[in-house]
Amino acid sequence: MPKEHRVEDLAPEDQRLLGRALGVLQTEFKGTFDDETIEHFLVDSFERLSASAKVKTYIGVQAERFARERLKAMAQLEDSAPGKPGVLFLCVHNAGRSQMAAGWLRHLAGDRINVYTGGSEPGAELNPVVVSAMAEVGVDIREEFPKPWTDEIVQAVDVVIAMGCGDVCPIYPGKRYLDWELDDPAGKDLTAVRVIRDDIEQHVAGLLGELLPNAH
Repeated sequence: MPKEHRVEDLAPEDQRLLGRALGVLQTEFKGTFDDETIEHFLVDSFERLSASAKVKTYIGVQAERFARERLKAMAQLEDSAPGKPGVLFLCVHNAGRSQMAAGWLRHLAGDRINVYTGGSEPGAELNPVVVSAMAEVGVDIREEFPKPWTDEIVQAVDVVIAMGCGDVCPIYPGKRYLDWELDDPAGKDLTAVRVIRDDIEQHVAGLLGELLPNAH
């Protein structure tokens, strides 16, 4: 694991954004990863998100959440005991279809499945029409944000579901890959996005039945 990413190497304003997050993560993952590894993941997550961020108002919090996801995925990879099923939803901008699918799966499965999202070219923010359409059915995705896919998350999941990212989607041996053909909500009005939302719900419900066949 490379450990060249250090908070002290960032600009002073960026160090301030990550200072609290670093302490939180180092406490949370104490005994699982050393401090340098945790710092590497936090700074790397921050830099990846900064590449597409319009503003940095919330990027410190988002980097903490993204690093936490990645560290949990790493911990799962290193744990020989079987864990919960994992699903990664991928699209181009991680701002619409993949976020709706993840929202539905979290809503329907609760904490029984590890759910991740990613994009090949992450956008700056979620599609606000998508957020509104999901809120109508009681699924709140307002706190989600576009992010890139990462190696450790792809390796930690059982199923990778692509939605229009084509040949740039990551391919790893031993993974189950599905390609869901869904309309892109970008540029569409609320009425059209509702149709896509309901189509995604049906896809997710079918997936849930396969992953947790005995669930009630």
